[in-house]
Parts: sequence; structure tokens; C-alpha cells
Amino acid sequence: MQADTEVRLDITGMTCAACATRVERRLNRVPGTTATVNFATEVAVVRGGASLPDLVAAVEAAGYGARPAGTGQEQRDRRGLRARLVVAVVLALPVIVLSMVPALHGPGSGWVTALLALPVVTWCAWPFHRSAVLGLRHGATTMDTLVSLGVVAATAWSAVVLVRGAGESYLEVGVVVTAFVLAGRVAEAAARRRAGAALRALISLGAKDALRVRNGVEQRVPVSALAVGDEVVVRPGDTVPSDGVVMDGTSAIDASLLTGESVPVEVGPGGRIAGGTVAVGGGRLLVRLDRVGADTELARIGRLVARAQDGKASVQRLADRVSAVFVPVVLVLAVVAFAGWLLAGDLDRAITAAVTTLIIACPCALGLATPTALLVGTGRGAQLGVLIRGPEVLERTRRIDTVVLDKTGTLTTGRMTLSRTVPLAGVTAEEVRRLAAAAEHDSEHPVGRALAVASATRASSDFTAVAGGGVIADVDGARIRVGRVGWLEGAGIDVTAAAAAVGDAEERGATAVVVARGDTAIGVLEITDSLRPGAPVAVSTLVGLGLAPVLLTGDNAGAAAAIAAEAGITTVFAGESPQGKLARIRALQAQGHVVAMVGDGVNDAAALAAADLGVAMGGGTDVAGAAADLVLVRDDPALIATAVRLSRATLRIIRGNLFWAFAYNAAALPVAMLGLLNPIVAGGAMAASSVLVVGNSLRLARFRA
Repeated sequence: MQADTEVRLDITGMTCAACATRVERRLNRVPGTTATVNFATEVAVVRGGASLPDLVAAVEAAGYGARPAGTGQEQRDRRGLRARLVVAVVLALPVIVLSMVPALHGPGSGWVTALLALPVVTWCAWPFHRSAVLGLRHGATTMDTLVSLGVVAATAWSAVVLVRGAGESYLEVGVVVTAFVLAGRVAEAAARRRAGAALRALISLGAKDALRVRNGVEQRVPVSALAVGDEVVVRPGDTVPSDGVVMDGTSAIDASLLTGESVPVEVGPGGRIAGGTVAVGGGRLLVRLDRVGADTELARIGRLVARAQDGKASVQRLADRVSAVFVPVVLVLAVVAFAGWLLAGDLDRAITAAVTTLIIACPCALGLATPTALLVGTGRGAQLGVLIRGPEVLERTRRIDTVVLDKTGTLTTGRMTLSRTVPLAGVTAEEVRRLAAAAEHDSEHPVGRALAVASATRASSDFTAVAGGGVIADVDGARIRVGRVGWLEGAGIDVTAAAAAVGDAEERGATAVVVARGDTAIGVLEITDSLRPGAPVAVSTLVGLGLAPVLLTGDNAGAAAAIAAEAGITTVFAGESPQGKLARIRALQAQGHVVAMVGDGVNDAAALAAADLGVAMGGGTDVAGAAADLVLVRDDPALIATAVRLSRATLRIIRGNLFWAFAYNAAALPVAMLGLLNPIVAGGAMAASSVLVVGNSLRLARFRA
């Protein structure tokens, strides 16, 4: 590995943020390397001069596994986790029935229960046991330490009871804890898979092949075969294969995925064009490529998303933070209880007190605290149109004070519509719209389609589309032209009367087209991207939640100011490129703000990943959704406030669950140490705490938008 190269490794075996920290620390000890480990994506990014075997050896020395990213092992690991969950659930049901129904307590029933529970507390719970041992080797305790401790304590006590033939078995405790925590891990694995989908979605947006021209011969070739200096043909509907300069032809290019600009851009000879954009006009383009592969604009945005994700700190889960103190304390208390009663000469009570202390501290309620609230909260969110991607998202939501909103497709519909008609030369506005709609009836241009649907009328005859200019058609026996003011002026049309209206429209950020009948301009039509109906209410609701709204868009300043005024937003940043959007997010964060970013396009993906909370509109691209923390299923801006409120409510429930889970332990542990608490009562108290946690989580099912 050369000094300037970068290696990405899939890391296996990590179960908490502390694991990622240990792996990162170990990799950074390898001479000549700089490493960052992202727990959310389970990927290590290593730059430097060390060899791949040395890096893998360093990770393995820390007790974890490593392999080059993209080998497919991650998918096999997820399948293995799901298999353990299925076995745990299937065997847990009869164990619970045999343990809890007195009528089934016959001769040998205990051994049958033990036989069913053994695979669950060993094979199914093996990831927890292994992680706990690794943590202890490094002097750390995590949630897995609690899970492993609880399962082992319940199983060991039950084995003693079974051999002695007297007492109450707690095999169901170990089985239930294992099943519930495995369910949470499966959900987390799915969330991590989605976190890595951003770059895969980004890559899929690019063209797969191109029509290359050499020596006058057109040939379809894979994009990977293109080189700088090649000339390619781009026809209407084609995705531009790479970055370059237009050598011949004119067309309209939809660059909204890259720039956020909702209006298609007219390009002609000498104009720059980016890979990943789509030709939507009627012309044929000949493009000479000057950037290919990793140098293209699309690839650069992909790197922005990757860097933003790599730089996003993983928030250590709440249960892990408190268990770092709780588990060692419980272990010490169990030893103290055992030693105290042993010194008092009561071996039986010493064993009972120690085991009861461990059982009462079994993290059943703690293990349920986050997954049950997350399960109910995300289920209710899905009903309301909000997808929440994990508990770390909820923590960030609580601290949000600024909401940055994209314009196109977020606050606006993203569809071109006729917003204003300025009649000239004594012609009525209705007549101007009717003639323009008839002339544009057969147009494929987005602006033309917006005009065609603006008025119900019959089609024209003798239709001609002029690429980069407009259309010409015969309507009611008159020659009608609809298009750019410069094109009409070049055709000898007097556009003097239209100049003021065109200038006024452009100042407001609208697209202005002129309608001419014969040699006279008869009207100016303004085409705009309209505000979503619920946007003003959504913005006012965000303000009511104590959040400051900011508009951040790639559109021009006039269009941005108009939309911001309608929506009730006072802070506006317009004309921003993808890297400009990312820079704005970073600048707000540098000022001490905790930022949520709401967007829907590829041009928003890097900003979504870099923001403290990324929110993607459901109608947007897969890249935006994959880079976001919250996804709004419907294109309704009111869901932004709903997402914030639901996230805050879910976090409050999780915190409440954790409080009660530990409160019960705090009250019961001293009683258990004094030998005044029977293991049966300890098991009952633990079950009661679990019921309390589940009941508290179910309150989220009544959440209202």
C-alpha cells in the first residue's frame, strides 16, 4: 500500500461505539497509517503505507475481524444473525409455556425445559458471550456484558436448581433476554445496511454505456471504456455519460439532481455538461469528454457523501454508557454479598445472595428499553409517513436548533407550472394562454409541457421545435411562436413591448417565454416551480418547536427569495453547488448550531450526510434517502415537524424506560445482597420491570401528528 492510497475494510464483531474506538486506536498504532472507524457503517478507512495483511492483523489483535470492503461477508453475517433469532424465538415459546404454566410441571419437565433452552443460551447467545469476553480482555463493559451476565447467571442458577431437585428455575429469563436482544441486533444490522446504500445509489445514477464517435462511426461502448478526449453523442432522453464540452448541437439538460436547479438548462456549442444529467430537449448533442471516471462531478459528489459519513461521530448508545458503570458495580456487589455471608458462616445464603444479586441485575428491562420503544415509535412513524433509522438519530434530534431546507422538491413540488400571464398588444390573458398551449401541444420540452397543460385547447398544425429556442406552429390560421426572447428577436419579431415583463419575471427567478402572433409579441408567460400547499404551515410549526428555518438551494436568488417569502423563511442561501451546501452546513455547525438538513436530490446527499440530522423527502432520489437519518415517505413538508416531534417523544420514552429499569435495580440490589430477597421474587421483579418498560413503550402507539 503506497503512502497516498486509501483502503476500506469491513470490520466484524463490533457491538458498540467503544468497539470502534478500540479498533481505530489499534489501526493507528500501525506505523505510517491514519485510520477512522465508523461504527454505523462498520467500515474502517485507512490511509498510509501499511500492507493489507498488517492492517488485518492489527484488527484481529484487537479481537475483531477485518476484510476488504465489499466482499459480501456482511450479508452472510446478517443471515447468521437472523438464523440465531429464528431459533431463539422458536425454542423460547415452549420454554416460557413449560416454565410459567404450573399444570405442566410434571416429572422430567425441568429437564425438557433445559434441553430446549440450552441451544438458545449457548449458540443463539454466543455473539453476546464472545463480545463480553473481548470487552473484559480490554477492560471494558458494554451492553453485551450485561446480556451475557444475565443469561449466564439465570442459566447457572437454574442448573443448580435442576440438579438439586428443589427451587425455582429461571431458564425462561436467559431465553427471553437472548431473543429480545437478538431482535434488536437484527434491526440494527438492517439500519447499517441502509447507511451504506448512499454510494451504491449514487453510482447507479450514472450512465452504463455511451455512444462514442470515432472516425465518423458511432459505437455503443461501456462507460468504463471512455477516455479524456473521446467524443460521444447524447440524444433526447439519454443520460450524459461523463463530463465534457458540447461541440455541436443544442438541447435542454435536466441537471436538477446535481445542481438543484428545477428549470432545464439550455446548452449549445461551447457549453459545459456534467455526467449523470439527462438530455430532455429535442436536439442531438456531440460532447467532447474532459473528465472521466473518478474525476467527474458525479464521482466527486460521491466522495463528498463518503467523507461526510466517515466524519460523522457515532453516538454511543444510552444503555452502553450507563452499563459501563453499572456492570462493574453489580459484579463487585455480588462478590461482596457472597464474601459477607461466607464470612458469616452461611454458605447456602452466600450462594443465594450472590446469584440473586446477579439475577436482579439481569438486563431484561434494560435490553427491552430501547428496542421496544424504537419498534413502537418507528411503527407509528411508518403509519404517519416517517421512517426513523436508529436510536442514535433520536439523540441528535433532541439537540437540533436549526432546520435547513432545500427548495426544489422539498418546499416546492419540483414540477414546472404556469404562474403568471402578461398580455400585450390588446390581447386577453386567456387568449395568450390558449394560443401558447396549442402551439406547445406536441412539445417534449418541460417548459413546453407546462404550457401545454395550462389551457385545454386543440392541437396545432405544422409544428416545428427549434432546439434552444422555442416552437413554431399554425393555430387558427396564424403563425404562432413561443420561446426565448432572444430567439424571437433573432427571427425578426418585435419584442420591445415584452422586454419589461421579461426582466420583471427574471428578477423574481421565473422562466419567461414570449408568445408572438405573426410579427408581434402578444404576451409573456412566467413558468415557475410552485410552493407545496403545506409548506407555510410546516415552517411555522418548526418555529413553534423552537427551531430556526433556513432555505438552502441551488436555484437563483430571485426564485429562492420568492419561495422563502411565501413559506415564511427569512434566512436564505441561494445558488449553492453540492460542495457549497456542504460548506454551509459545516459553517452553521462551526457557529455552534445543531443542524437538521432536509432535501431530496443527489445535490443534497453530502449535506444530508454531514448534518447532525439528515431528513430526506420520500419523492427524492435513492441517494438522498440512503444518506439521511429520517426519511419522509410522502412529499409533505408538514411531516418534517411530525418527524421531529415523534423522534423527541420516542427518545423521552427510551429515557423513561432506562430510568425505571435502573430504578428497580437500585431499590432491589441492597435487599438481594442482604439475603432478604428470594430468587423467585427477584425473577418476578425483573419480569415486572419488563412489563413496565413494554407498557411505557406502547404509549407511542397513541402519538398524533
